[in-house]
Amino acid sequence: MGLQVAYPKDISANPTDQNKVYYYRAYNFTINMFWSPFLVRAREPDHDDPAHTGHYSLYLDEPDDKWVSQVPRFDYVLVSAANWFSRPSLFYEKRRLIGCSFCSRQYGVPDLTLYYSQRKAWRVALRAINALDGVKGRVIVRMLSPMSHFENGTWDQGGNCKRTEPIRSNQTVMEGRDLQFYTAQMEEYRAAEKAARPKGLRLMLMDATAAMLMRPDGHPSRYGHWPNEKVQLYNDCIHWCLPGPIDIWNDLLFQMMLV
Repeated sequence: MGLQVAYPKDISANPTDQNKVYYYRAYNFTINMFWSPFLVRAREPDHDDPAHTGHYSLYLDEPDDKWVSQVPRFDYVLVSAANWFSRPSLFYEKRRLIGCSFCSRQYGVPDLTLYYSQRKAWRVALRAINALDGVKGRVIVRMLSPMSHFENGTWDQGGNCKRTEPIRSNQTVMEGRDLQFYTAQMEEYRAAEKAARPKGLRLMLMDATAAMLMRPDGHPSRYGHWPNEKVQLYNDCIHWCLPGPIDIWNDLLFQMMLV
């Protein structure tokens, strides 16, 4: 069987922007990528460093209109967010600072933890989608990919992911941050899917978390940059840069599009 590769044309309004638009002429198919790692409105830190200790400002009761307002335009909308909630953040509701995560006492608000912002952001984002009119396409919620593949240390303490083959299901278990994120996201999805039914809005769940939990061999680890780059880089056990495991997502997505 012959394989064909289609290369898209970048038709983004601003090629240097993180929001991208790719057009596949051979298939008359367009992919829009919206950069909104927290799903809600957010502001980057005024100052940051390689250890990412700068605090993001998250407006947890304000969905990011940059992408939410565009949902009715598309046949398929894939929504995902997880790891960025691990960044130090300040939480705002009704434009008032109400809490934070990974913060010091200088802000005078309680550390509500990253679990508060992750659940709240998903709730607000999914409710915003349900509140839209004219949504004809399918909205697919992708569950998180595991953040627990670091071994021999945490991400900032020399942890790595050198495995070269999958592990068995009885050799691992979802726990800690992965489990709490997964549970909250699933609960918010189920509530949103139930609320969407009377409107005829199709919310679908793409859950590859368990499968990816068994694929610590899919990360680049210390090979996450070019050999000639003189940079200090933490071992990358988060991104899925190697072929194989990431193809599971495409397979699942294609099947869901055929339903």
